[in-house]
Amino acid sequence: MAKITKKRKAVNEKVEKDKVYTLDEAAALVKDVNCAKFDASVDLHIRLGLDPRKADQAIRGTISLPNGTGKSKKVLVLCSPDKEAEAEAAGADYVGLDEYVQKIKDGWTDIDVVIASPNVMAKVGQLGRILGPRNLMPNPKTGTITPNVGAAVQEVKKGKISYRLDKFGIIHCSIGRVSFTPEQLIGNATEVIQTINRVKPSTAKGIYFKSLYMASTMSPGLEVDIKSVGGM
Repeated sequence: MAKITKKRKAVNEKVEKDKVYTLDEAAALVKDVNCAKFDASVDLHIRLGLDPRKADQAIRGTISLPNGTGKSKKVLVLCSPDKEAEAEAAGADYVGLDEYVQKIKDGWTDIDVVIASPNVMAKVGQLGRILGPRNLMPNPKTGTITPNVGAAVQEVKKGKISYRLDKFGIIHCSIGRVSFTPEQLIGNATEVIQTINRVKPSTAKGIYFKSLYMASTMSPGLEVDIKSVGGM
């Protein structure tokens, strides 16, 4: 059995067993119970009353966080030559086509987001087996297949994130870093939750939000009362 460090023990003592926190309380406490020595990610874990096996309930999409993500994302744009200048001007880290298609086939995936213009999807489609399992495959539902590659790059750089329901019926979303203020975390969390509420499938039955937890990379999870989120 792994030994619990003094620091982790002290952190665990700050979290009340079986308590359901308000969003405001969780946003303040998640910073206080962070165990990491680095600027850890703060994430929401949302269990929904949906069946991911049903196509109309396997929800996915994008959310623009009002306070950004706190992380600089590396963006690859796969496009034809006439779109390269637009992508580069918007701040894309890598721009091109054949060179990067080959690099990815050879195992390179040191990127956070892949954006593609529609006219190159015949070549990009060859990368599905590599990019798909890493959630990097461009998709029109997430705005990563678009002729407006410059605008797509800018949105990602400003804090646009993707979400999708996993096979367990859970959505995991990063809403910032522990260096964020509680107000910034609350603003981003509220945007995520309200967005997911708006896309509730008409076929969903019973309780939609089954549970909501907030946690940093190395902290205990804090259960959040969904009713404490503004606009719910």
